[in-house]
Amino acid sequence: MKPAASSLRWWLALALALVCMHAAAREPSDADIEKLLAASRAQSMLSALIPQMEAMQRQQFEQVMSGKDLTAEQRQEVERIQAKTSEIVRRSLSWEEMRPLYIDVYKKTFTRDDVRAITKFYESSAGKSLLDKTPLLMQNLMAAVQLKMGPMLEELQAEIQAASEQPAPAPPVSPPQKRRKR
Repeated sequence: MKPAASSLRWWLALALALVCMHAAAREPSDADIEKLLAASRAQSMLSALIPQMEAMQRQQFEQVMSGKDLTAEQRQEVERIQAKTSEIVRRSLSWEEMRPLYIDVYKKTFTRDDVRAITKFYESSAGKSLLDKTPLLMQNLMAAVQLKMGPMLEELQAEIQAASEQPAPAPPVSPPQKRRKR
């Protein structure tokens, strides 16, 4: 076999492999992603996030306002601002606003085969069980993490206390500077 023919076959095989890889890694269609979003309950999960965001927002308002003696007018103004920010959060995180973002991000992240396989999983009984049990899983995880963090926080607090009881180190003394003659 001539070296040129061998080289040509190698380049053709490489080109064929690249074409096959590209075909296998095709971008998912909007319909593929819509099916995945429905199967993964993305819209309801997003809707469940909004009250949590609002609760965090209320907590922040309460922290900022705690200990302040506000007039009735000032309280009304705070409530108006809180209602307005809640409205902004609801509008910004609405499914109508977020759906195009989800589609774009999923297209950039997953191939068509990925989207179809993930959709198939979420449509299976195991996938549905995962979706059903994820809130409980997160609740249990948070409780376990808090239990784990208790002793760690106590240890950190003891370290901070010990460090604060030690005298501060003296600043380094620099040698005297020689004066230049003019």
